Amino acid sequence: MQNTYAIGIDVGGTNTDMGLVRDDATIVARRSIPTSIYTQLEPYVRDIMEQIKEMVAEGDKEKGTGAIALTDLTGIGIGAPNGNYYTGCVEWAPNLTIKGLLNFEEEFHKYVDCPVVLSNDANAAAYGEYVYGGARGMDHFVMITLGTGVGSGIVVDGKLVHGFTGTAGELGHNILIPNGRQCSCGRKGCLEAYTSARGIVQTYVELRQAKGTPAEAANHSDWIGADIADKEITSKMIGDAANAGDPLAKETYAMVGEWLGLACANACTFSAPQAIFLMGGPTKVGAPLLEPLKKSFEANLLNIYKGHCSIYMSHLKANEVAILGAAALVELKTN
Repeated sequence: MQNTYAIGIDVGGTNTDMGLVRDDATIVARRSIPTSIYTQLEPYVRDIMEQIKEMVAEGDKEKGTGAIALTDLTGIGIGAPNGNYYTGCVEWAPNLTIKGLLNFEEEFHKYVDCPVVLSNDANAAAYGEYVYGGARGMDHFVMITLGTGVGSGIVVDGKLVHGFTGTAGELGHNILIPNGRQCSCGRKGCLEAYTSARGIVQTYVELRQAKGTPAEAANHSDWIGADIADKEITSKMIGDAANAGDPLAKETYAMVGEWLGLACANACTFSAPQAIFLMGGPTKVGAPLLEPLKKSFEANLLNIYKGHCSIYMSHLKANEVAILGAAALVELKTN
C-alpha cells in the first residue's frame, strides 16, 4: 500500500519546528525557523510554506518517492499555544511576538487546498500519543504536559475533547491551592504554578530560603550548593540533584509529585480514563517524581476508579512528539 504524508508544525514562542511525517510515524524531513522575529502572520506563514515546499520537493528518500506534490499531502496539522480547533485561530497567545486573533487556517489556505487543522499544543501531544504512541487502541486517556507551563489533552470515547469554546482541557489552570501562588494566567493557586518547570524551581528556592542549603552540599559536586544563586537554578538542575541524593531537591520533587498525583486523581473523576500519560522535561527526573506521584494518586483516587487507570510516560521521543502530534491532528478532519 502506498504511504501517505502530512505536515506537522509546532509553533513555539522561540522557534517553529515542522516536519514531513509518513503515516508510519516517521519524520522524513525537518525544518525550523525562529518564531520571535515575526510580528505579522502573513510573512510568518509565507516563510513556513517555503520550508514545506523544500521538504516535499526532497520527497521521502528512504522510500525513494521523489518529490511529493503539495496536493498529495493529507493535510497540515498545527499545534500552537491558545490554538482553537473550531476557528483555526491562535487567540492572543501571550508568548508569541505575533499578537492578536490569528487565523492560521485561512492564511495557510492561500497556499494549499488540503485540510489545515489547528489545536493547542497539549491537544496535539495527546492526539499524537493516540495515533502514534502508547495510547494506540485506547479510547479514554489524559495527556499532561509539564514544561514552562502545564497543559493537557483529553480523549474520551476516542475523540479529542474541545468543549463548547474549543479550549477545553486546561487542567494546568485548575486551582490547586486557593489564593496560592500567582499564576501566569492571572489567577492564583493553579496547578501550573506548582508543577511547571518554573513552579518546581520556586518550590526549591522557597525550601532553601526556609531551611538553608545542607552543609554537606559542599561535599557533593552534583548537589545544588549555596554558591549557586537562586536565579541560576533550573528544574533540570533540581532533578539531577534529586537523583544524586540532594535532600532539598528530593523534598521538592516529593511535594511536586504529591500535587501532581492529586491532580491526576481528580482528572479521573470527570473522564474515567484508562491511562494518564505524562511528558515534558520535568518528567525525565524519574523516580523522585514518579514514586510520590503514584503514591498520591492512589491515596486520592475515588474508590470506583481504583485499579482501572494507570500512569505512563509518553511513548514518543521527546524531540519528535510535537511534530508527530501536530501531524496527527490531520486525522481529526480526514477520518
